[in-house]
Amino acid sequence: MNMLWFDDVLALLEERNMTRAAARRNITQPAFSRRIRSFEEWLGIEVLDRKSNRVEISPALASNEAEIRSLIARLNDLRTKIAQHGPTVSIVTIAATHASVVSTFPDMALRARATFKGLRFGLRTANLNDCVTLFLRGDTNMLLCYEAQTVAPMPFGAGIRRGTWGNDYLIPVIGGGLRYAVRENVDVPLDTPAVVYPENSYFGEALNKSKLPFGTADFSKNPVCQTAFSSGAKEMILNGLGVGWLPFSMVHKEIESGELISLRNQLGQEKLDVVVYAHHQTEIAKMLLDFWTNKPSSKS
Repeated sequence: MNMLWFDDVLALLEERNMTRAAARRNITQPAFSRRIRSFEEWLGIEVLDRKSNRVEISPALASNEAEIRSLIARLNDLRTKIAQHGPTVSIVTIAATHASVVSTFPDMALRARATFKGLRFGLRTANLNDCVTLFLRGDTNMLLCYEAQTVAPMPFGAGIRRGTWGNDYLIPVIGGGLRYAVRENVDVPLDTPAVVYPENSYFGEALNKSKLPFGTADFSKNPVCQTAFSSGAKEMILNGLGVGWLPFSMVHKEIESGELISLRNQLGQEKLDVVVYAHHQTEIAKMLLDFWTNKPSSKS
C-alpha cells in the first residue's frame, strides 16, 4: 500500500473533481486516475462511480472523510516522531496566519520553551483558508489564528479542541507623511488614502460587518491599495501610503515611538481573540493548548 493514496483520496474529496484534484497533487489526470485505481484495488471495492460523462464519489468514501483525515494526521504525527526522535526533543507543527506569526507567536513560543525543554516548532504560514486546509488535512498538529466576534466561528468537529490565548484589537493607524493630515483632535478626513483589506479576507469580513471606515473598499472613499497581508500593509502604512487597520500587538511599539498614530478614539476598534486549535489525538498539541490557554493538563 502506498500511503500517498490517502492524500490523493483526500484531495479528491475536497475538490470533488478529478482534474482539480490531479492539479493539486501536481500530477497529470491519467496518472492521478491510475493511483485512485490502485487504491480501489487495495481496498477491494470501487470508490468512484465512473459514468460516461462524469465521475461521482461513492457514499462509502464520502461518509468516511473524517476517518481518513484522522488517519493522515496520526500517520504524519508518527512520521515526525520517528524522524525527530530524541530523548528531550518534541516537535509541534503549527499552521499560523501571517498576522498571528508576527504579533503573538514569538511570545507564545518563548513561554512554551521555558516550560517544555527541547520543544521545537515547525511553522506553516498562510492565509486563514489555507491554514485551515493544512490543519484539517493533518499537515500540522495545531492552528493559530485570529477570530472576530462579528464572524461566525469555524465549524470544527469533536476531534478538534479550541482554546483562547488572549485578546487583541484591530485598530486604525496612520503613518509617514500622512500623520500631518491628522487634525489636533486626532481626526482625519474621510477621503484620506487607505490601505484596505479584500472583502473576502478574514479581517476584511470582520471590518465590513462592523461598517468601519477605511477597512475595505466599500467603506473607503480613497482606497489606494488592497491586500490581505497584514505585515505588508504595516510597511505601507508606516511609509504613508494610506490609513489602515492592524492588530494592536503588531503596532504598539510604533505607536509608542510616534511612527504611527492610533485613530481608534475617532474610528473605533474591532475586538479579536487569539485562538489555538489542536487535534485531539496529538498529545504534544493538547499539552501546548492547555499550557497556552491556562487549562489543567488533560490526558483524555
